[in-house]
Formats: sequence, structure tokens, C-alpha cells
Amino acid sequence: MHTSQRLSGFFGLLSQSTAYLFTDSGGQGYSGSTQCDAGLACVVLNQWYSQCQTGSGTPVPPVISTSVPPVTPTQPPLPPVSSSTVAPPTATTPPAANIPAGQLTRLSSFGSNPSNVGIFVYKPANVRPGAGLLVALHPCGGTAQQYFSSNAFRSLSDQRGFIVLYGQAPNNSNCWDIAGNATKTHNGGSDSLGVASAVRFAISDWGINPDKVFVTGTSSGAMMTNVMAGAYPELFKAGAVFAGTGFGCLVTNAPSFPPDPCAAGNKVLSAREWGNLIRAGYPGYTGAFPKMQIWHGTSDPVLNIVNFQEQVKQWTDIHGISQTPTSTSNNTPKSGWTKTVYGTGQLEAFRGQGAGHGLPESGTEVAAIDWFGL
Repeated sequence: MHTSQRLSGFFGLLSQSTAYLFTDSGGQGYSGSTQCDAGLACVVLNQWYSQCQTGSGTPVPPVISTSVPPVTPTQPPLPPVSSSTVAPPTATTPPAANIPAGQLTRLSSFGSNPSNVGIFVYKPANVRPGAGLLVALHPCGGTAQQYFSSNAFRSLSDQRGFIVLYGQAPNNSNCWDIAGNATKTHNGGSDSLGVASAVRFAISDWGINPDKVFVTGTSSGAMMTNVMAGAYPELFKAGAVFAGTGFGCLVTNAPSFPPDPCAAGNKVLSAREWGNLIRAGYPGYTGAFPKMQIWHGTSDPVLNIVNFQEQVKQWTDIHGISQTPTSTSNNTPKSGWTKTVYGTGQLEAFRGQGAGHGLPESGTEVAAIDWFGL
């Protein structure tokens, strides 16, 4: 399982702390250690890399959308989830009344889903009428269940009563389609339309507050966060991008060798050129775009830190604001991180000195959730 660390972690989680349940242990081009910590096994996820995971070392099977009733990964089959079985929401009806609380449940029917994206929902026990919604998108090689287990979004959901939709990429490498024309186009198809359909379903059938819908993700999921915010701006109030690249930056979805110029930090455009990539995905749109947070580590070995500033260019152009920060705060929200605010808060950017690709780090998820207002 030897190969370049850049490729082995491309779009994946390079864990920087024991908070994560899986870290790199090999893959095409990987040159790091192939030894896992006690209790973890090296699992081959695809030809590009392997990860240390809990359990016996058997890979988690890919999620395939079917017409069967939704099930949880660890629970017996549950009643079907569809618009025909959900009571119309009211101001006093808790959202997703027929979804069991406290467990991850797969949805089988939620609208147009051309690429068979897997959608899982987590509803906390204390959910309230008019609850907010967080869409959480895993990195390459990951799954909805792994992302559910490897960061603080679930525990924050339990504390604050918002619902989380965990998407699962449908292709063999478990990387999101962030490069195709269809996925970058409003209602154009592919993975982004499947995710958008799930959000629309949650709003119309569960009574989710449309003013409290947000999206976040890591690496490939971070890139998909930019795609969702750019191609479906009417659905999201804000997004948080953890170790990603700009909308339209990469030309392929999966790892490549030599590395894509974008990943290597060699794709540098003007702010207007970056903004035009988003505008081309939804021609004629004149409404508001989501507020955005960008998180990136200076020592990211997978996606060069240049991508941090290129995303700043893109979203300042979209919001029509200056690239000059209106405020800068050191050691925020934790030591080593610098926060810059643009405009009147339409964009916040966080640069982690010495931080790698294993985001979100402990303490960064809550900063994003606080900013969302969830």
C-alpha cells in the first residue's frame, strides 16, 4: 500500500487528531506509514488510498439507492419515507414526524435523483417545529455513516435540535461529482440535483424552516459545498467549506497523477473569472447567494493553500464586496487560526497555521454552527 501522500489523501481525511475514526494508511503514490493504531485496521477503499478504520478491516459496502423502505445501517428496516406518507407540516408539528429519533435513517424517495445519491437523515430527540437543516457531505473515500461518526455535527444536532442530512456519493471512489457540467448547472442533473431534491423534500414535507438551511463538507464534500451554494443558491442561507477548492476549479472528480493544477495551487484566476464560473451555472439568477465560510490549513498536503485565497476571490466577487478584509482576528476560534471578515459578513475566511487536510478540527465545527445560527 505504498504511493505519494498527496495522492493518498486527495479529497480524503488526513486526520490530525484522534477525534477521527479513520486516517490514511496507504494507496497509489503513498509513502507514509502503513501501520494503524491499536483497534484500527488498514482498509483498501480504492486504488488511490487506504484508511485506518474501526472494525475487522472489511470495507464499508457502497450505498446504492433502491426503492425499498429506508433503513439505518444498524437497525431493522423502517417504514417508507415519501411525500405520500408524511403528514402535511403545520406550525406546531415537529419536523419529520415519521423519522425515528437518535439514529441514522436512509431515505428511499425524495424526488429527482439521477445519479442515485444516498441520503441519510439524523433527527435528534429534541427537534422542534421550524427546525433548521444542515446538509453534511463526506470526503472522497468516505461514507455518510463515517462522516456521521467522525465529527461534532451529530452531537451539536443533539444539543441544539436541528436535523442533519448526510449525503453519500454514488460512484466507486465515493468522490462527489464536482466537475461535470450537469452537476454545476442549476437543475442540470447528477449529484447536485439529488442533494437539492432532498433539501426541497425536507422543506416541503417536513416543515423545515427554509431560512435555516445550510451546507458543509470536507475536501470533496467541501468542493460539493461550493457547488451546492453556487448552483442552488436559493436553497441555502450559508455554507462552510472545510479544506476545499473553488466552484469549477478541478477538472476531474477523483485523484489523478500528476495532480490536477487546481489541487497543486496552480490555477489562479481573477475574481471576476472565478465569479463567472458560478454565474454560468445559473444563468439569469438575480437572487441572493449564501454567505460562506472558508476553512483551510497552511500545511494541507493535498489541496494547496493557494486555493484558500482563490475561494476568497470567488465569493467576494459573487457578493460584490472587496477582497480587503474589514476585520482580522488572530487565534480565532482557536490557537493558530486567523479569521478574516469581508464586507458586512457575507464571507468569513479561516486560515490555520500548520493545519493539514484533516478538517474540521475540534472546535471549528461549533464555530460554523454558531455562525449559521443553528
